Amino acid sequence: MTSQKKNLAFNIYLILAAMFIASLVASNLIFQKFIYWNPLGLFRFEVSVGILPYPITFLITDIISEIYGKKKANQVIIAGIAASIFSMGIIYLANVAPAIEGSPINDETFTQVFGLSPIGVLASMMAYLFAQFIDIRLFHYWKAKTQGKHLWLRNNFSTFTSQFIDTFTVVGLLCIFKVLPWEMFRGLLISGFLFKVIIAALDTPVLYLLVYLFRKTFNLKVGEEIALFEK
Repeated sequence: MTSQKKNLAFNIYLILAAMFIASLVASNLIFQKFIYWNPLGLFRFEVSVGILPYPITFLITDIISEIYGKKKANQVIIAGIAASIFSMGIIYLANVAPAIEGSPINDETFTQVFGLSPIGVLASMMAYLFAQFIDIRLFHYWKAKTQGKHLWLRNNFSTFTSQFIDTFTVVGLLCIFKVLPWEMFRGLLISGFLFKVIIAALDTPVLYLLVYLFRKTFNLKVGEEIALFEK
C-alpha cells in the first residue's frame, strides 16, 4: 500500500473514531429523556433518546473490526470510555459552579438536566464495556469461522448478543441506582432490545456498502485488514 493510501486509511480511522466518541458522549448526555415510537401501530417502543446514537457506535466498531482489525476496535472503545469520564468531569464542575443572577439557565434547571448524568454514565459505561468487547470478540470469532465470508452473519449475531447484554445491564443498573422505577424495567428492556435489533438489521446493507468501498479503495481481499503504522 502506498504512503498516500496509508494516510487516507489513517485519516478515515480518525474520523470513524471521532464519530464513535461523539455518539457515545451524546448518548450519555441525553439519556434522561424518554420517548415512544409506534411504527404502523404494530408495537409501542418506549426508549431513551440516548439509544438513538448508540447503534451508530456498534456499526462503527464493526466497520473498524472488519477493516482495521480487533486491536484498533478495542482502542476506540477505550478512547470512548476515557472521553465519557472526561466529559462527566467537566459537567460535574459546571454543576457545582454557582450560576449568577440573571443567568438564562439557573442552578436548579442545570442540575435537573445534567445532575443524574454521572450515574447514567456509570451505568452506561459498565454496560457498554461488557457489550462492546463481547461484540468485537464474537465478530472476530465468526470472522475466523467463516474465513472472512458472510459479513451479515457476524454483524448481526455479534450485535444481537451484545445489545441484549447492553440493554439488560444499563436498564438494570438505572433501576438499582433508583434513577428509574423497577416497574419500567421489563418494558424498557423489551423495547430497547427490539429497537436495537431492528436498527442492527437495517444497518447491514450500510455496512456491506461501506466495506465494499473500503475494499475497492484499498484493494483488500475478503478478510484482509489494513495494518496502520506498519513498519
